[in-house]
This record gives sequence, C-alpha cells and structure tokens, in this order.
Amino acid sequence: MAISSNGVAGLRTGVCTSSTRPSGPYEGQMIYETDTDMVAVWNGTAWRYIAATTATSGTVLQVVQGTLSTQIGGAGSSYSDTGLAATITPKSTSSKILVTISFAWYHTNGKGDVNIVRGATQIAETNPVGVDASNPSGFCSMTYLDSPSTTSATTYKVQYRTSGGGFYFAHASRTNTIVLQEIAG
Repeated sequence: MAISSNGVAGLRTGVCTSSTRPSGPYEGQMIYETDTDMVAVWNGTAWRYIAATTATSGTVLQVVQGTLSTQIGGAGSSYSDTGLAATITPKSTSSKILVTISFAWYHTNGKGDVNIVRGATQIAETNPVGVDASNPSGFCSMTYLDSPSTTSATTYKVQYRTSGGGFYFAHASRTNTIVLQEIAG
C-alpha cells in the first residue's frame, strides 16, 4: 500500500522477513523485515537496506566535543579540574563512550599527571611529562573506552596535578579538546 486513506497520513510499508520478501517487487517498493529489523527498498534489481530501527554494535550514535584555550598552571599534588569537559547522554545502557583528549603542556623541570574523570570517578590516568630540560613542552593525547551503563547525562572532565617543579596544562593558549563518541553496544 502507498499512502493510507483511513485518516492517518503516512507511508505504509510491507512487513515480511528476509526470506519471505515479495517475489515480484516493483521499483521503489519498501518492506520492513521483522527478522533483521531493517527497512529495504527494491531499486529495480536488488533490495537495498536504507535504515535500521536499532543501531548495530559498533555504530557511532553521537559525538560531543568540549574545548579549552586557557593555560592552567600551579596545581598542587592533588588533582584539580582544568575546565576541559563535555557532557553526553547515552541512548542505551549498553553503549560505550570513547573518550579522546588532546592537550598541550609545558613544564619547568617538573612533572605532571593528567586524569580523565566520569562524574567523580577516575577512569584513566597518564603521565605525559617527566623532568627533561631539553624537552620543556609538547602535545599529548589519551583515549579511553568507557562503559558507563547509564542513559543519564554524564560529564567527562580532565584533571591534572604537578609533582615537583611547574607543570602547565593547555600551554600557550592552544586549543585543547575532549571528544566523546557514543558507540552502540
């Protein structure tokens, strides 16, 4: 059937399974397959899937980004927030969140640690710099695949600390990023 005439406007597709598709389809005919959870259209020579009602595992469902361009320095031996953060609301509790951060740093004969936090929980930590006077600045990236098991808004943030000397996060006002990608589970 094409457009419904029973007072409800909309396109009505045929419902079948992948093994019971129409034997003589016409070009443009649409079907919904109950066994694959997919919508397909006959293009004149083959059935072509056009949409899935449920995302397949590994599909990127959404991407959120946060940025920071202000240099931060002088943190003590305890972790402090950098201001680099982003919030994502997962569509499913089975989704994973791929967290990627990229940041510039600078040190004055010091050492710094960087932490990725979900809410108040540390989920990843790195030590991007050591005491090395010949290499006082650089750029670092971190990636972590998280399983938050929630459909509530979830904030990820970056923290840092120093241990000896000075360590500066987001050096020279370069743009530093946190990217959150929801991956269907």
